[in-house]
Amino acid sequence: MKQKAEQPEEQSGPVCGERLRIARRENDIAVGDIAKELHLDEHKVRALEKNDFDVLGAPVFAKGHLRKYAELVGISVDDVMTDYYQMNRSVGAPPVVGLKRKSPGDFSAGPWIVAFLIIGAISAAAYWWFTREPAPAPAADPAVLAPFSSANDEDVAAAEAPDPEDNPVTESAVPAEPDMAADMAIDTSDDLQPGVDDAAPAETSRISVPVMVTDSDLPQVQIELAFSGDCWTEVSDASGRRLFYDLGRAGNTVTLAGDAPLRVILGDSNNVSVRVEGSDYTIPASAQTGRLARLTLNAQ
Repeated sequence: MKQKAEQPEEQSGPVCGERLRIARRENDIAVGDIAKELHLDEHKVRALEKNDFDVLGAPVFAKGHLRKYAELVGISVDDVMTDYYQMNRSVGAPPVVGLKRKSPGDFSAGPWIVAFLIIGAISAAAYWWFTREPAPAPAADPAVLAPFSSANDEDVAAAEAPDPEDNPVTESAVPAEPDMAADMAIDTSDDLQPGVDDAAPAETSRISVPVMVTDSDLPQVQIELAFSGDCWTEVSDASGRRLFYDLGRAGNTVTLAGDAPLRVILGDSNNVSVRVEGSDYTIPASAQTGRLARLTLNAQ
């Protein structure tokens, strides 16, 4: 036999479902509209308004419909549910479940594992950085200074002839352009006279290049360089062809001819006497930088 839920003795006014019915009427809502929203038959809605909850089945269904009904008619859900629990003490109020209190003995290893992993990664990176072999530096070719590359006296002295014992130069090794090598004539007279001390200087040797007749439209100029000491020498003609590029030794005389003007560089101009077209040539002070001299010679 069904029993209607008893109303609490301490309340004399409408409770639970009765509250819902009054609110529905105040909002002028038909029972059929509430039934559609709750997906119930109209007789079950009326049973809910009369607090006859057994018609709805298990308590969980009654509580769900009460909540939804209260939201539809705009009254407090908490008030309706408080009435329900007071009317159905056997159902009992829902337990209040709080957060689980952590006991002092609880220990979580997760954060410690993450911390150890991070420290290990940092240590490995630091070990690799400090123990890695540095990349080999690219090998640089030693710089080679060309003769007369600087106008300073110190650079000129460094550009002068190397030690004769390491790089001996003989008259037969005087370089020339390929087209002039066959016409190069070298006269030497280095034999010592019998009975003369070995320390006596050898007779003056003469290196001459005959004047060459070319098809060039430029005038020809002939120069003669007489060396009284060692002097690096370079002679080029108007076309840039190098006529002489070597160390002039004391006692050597070099005769050259080419298209004018001839460009002459003397590493130590104090050790050279210059003749142009058979006439003595005085090296001007404006062409000298210390012992280095740069000349541009035309036919006189």
